[in-house]
Amino acid sequence: MTTDQMMSFAVIALMMAAFVWGRFRYDLVASGALIAAVAIGIVPQAEAFGGFSDDIVIIVGSALLVSAGVARSGIMEYAIQRFAPDVSSVRAQLALLVIIVTILSAFVKNIGALAIMIPIAFQFARRSNTSPSVFLMPMAFGSLLGGLMTLVGTSPNIVVSRVRQEMTGEGFSMFDFTPVGAALAVSGLVFLVLFYRLLPIRTRASASIHEALDVNNYVTEARLVADSTVVGKTLADLLKLGGSRAVVTSILRSRALHVTPFPDVVLREGDILLIEGAPEALDRIVTQAKLSVTGSRDSAGGIAAAAVEAIIGENSNLIGGSAQRLALYDRFNVNLLAVSRKGERIQERLGAVILRLGDVVVLQGNPQTMPDILRELGCLPLAERPILLGSFRRGIVPLAILVAAMGATALGLLPVPLAFFTAAVAMVLFRVIPLREVYGAIDGPILVMLAALIPVSDSLRRTGATEIISAWLAEFASTLPPAGALTLIMVVAMAVTPFLNNAATVLVVAPIAAGFATTLGFRPEAFLMAVAIGAGCDFLTPIGHQCNTLVMGPGGYKFSDYPRLGLPLSLLVIVVAVPMLMLVWPM
Repeated sequence: MTTDQMMSFAVIALMMAAFVWGRFRYDLVASGALIAAVAIGIVPQAEAFGGFSDDIVIIVGSALLVSAGVARSGIMEYAIQRFAPDVSSVRAQLALLVIIVTILSAFVKNIGALAIMIPIAFQFARRSNTSPSVFLMPMAFGSLLGGLMTLVGTSPNIVVSRVRQEMTGEGFSMFDFTPVGAALAVSGLVFLVLFYRLLPIRTRASASIHEALDVNNYVTEARLVADSTVVGKTLADLLKLGGSRAVVTSILRSRALHVTPFPDVVLREGDILLIEGAPEALDRIVTQAKLSVTGSRDSAGGIAAAAVEAIIGENSNLIGGSAQRLALYDRFNVNLLAVSRKGERIQERLGAVILRLGDVVVLQGNPQTMPDILRELGCLPLAERPILLGSFRRGIVPLAILVAAMGATALGLLPVPLAFFTAAVAMVLFRVIPLREVYGAIDGPILVMLAALIPVSDSLRRTGATEIISAWLAEFASTLPPAGALTLIMVVAMAVTPFLNNAATVLVVAPIAAGFATTLGFRPEAFLMAVAIGAGCDFLTPIGHQCNTLVMGPGGYKFSDYPRLGLPLSLLVIVVAVPMLMLVWPM
């Protein structure tokens, strides 16, 4: 073994130990490993930053932005209320999410299937008052399992089919993977639903200060207009949209008629509702019921309006006045959307509420002029967080963009990186995500970690260390029985995948597997399938597959969290896959 090879093994071993230790954030660890690798010469200086242009970085960053666009559209909240209104237990929610992701991943790219379901996971987490980390990693693992079931489900299946075609003249067909892949998917689903508690509950490590804000209840005023979806329905139907996190405190049917807000009250066009609840619940009610919170008042001059939370300071000229009396819209071109007052329920119409010191208000207006207006009003803006109440959403557009991207990859019209990058740009062009929120949706630390890891991991190939591993593997496997050799191949593919990408793992390991299968007098199909399964099932790290990386930031996971749930799942995959391969593909 050469000095470069030993140094490559040493850098990666130390990096993995630092990841597991968790003392430093993952992007800092990866950056340190890159600097060390360049310093000792196992990564050329000219290639040190080649990872920033790698396809995986583009895919993950674009998928995060696309997923944020789908979440912002409100279409997923509608889907939950429409098709799963009563799913409230954590286990049932988890089962539904993992099953859908797994099935979708069999027919579309698994990262696309995962991206489309992440917003629903966040909605379920809010509904059941739990952390999204309970759902996200099992969903990522489910997407990997689903990809095993068909030829197009994951890249290793496509590559191993090509290797077989080069060897025998015939590749694998679309559903040759299904018998073994389906058995693994079903057993994996059962495991994830039963043993998800092995995973520690995390909060997002990079969460901003807005997630700690203790402004839980706002009061807003909304009017039923002609196209509101709840006209003719009961108040209880409206409140279902808020997931039990909002109440209607008053219904004004005319200037003199106040209707008591009983659940069975039938709503009419023109009714004015005072709604109190969490900001997310108010937004869901207003958006899905198509209520009007601003009337026909355009406060942003035709551009995308911004809603800003601010607290009324001691020198504010709002104190003692109301929105109507102060003519907020006429003088400042801003709409008062909601008010929060600690320890008191607001009963008046929003425009008539006498504002006090310490009230928290949501004002909507032109994002370019809003800072100056807040200073003039004497209001202190709170830490920025996404307040969507009253903002315009593109509805079905973001979902159509995502479906188009996945369709383009499934039909071979575009490669995955270009398809998702195009989808991300489309999200901005169609104003699904305002420009000011674009870079907040992209998880910078995750992208830096990936970009730094790629050249470090590639040092194994560059220094020839993978060839040494291959020689050791071939020598050892020749002494094992068929089941043992098959198991060894799968375990090695699982172990190598975090350091190469999964497609590269197949290219390195598959020829070795096929070669000693022939040497031992066995047919190569079961061994090639074992390589594809091992390369497609990295449950131990966040870096072996982009689906695992995609959920790391939003879930707040540590590097060491992955083997807690992933190690027993990996063992289950081996236990199920080896006998199934020997049964379906006789050796």
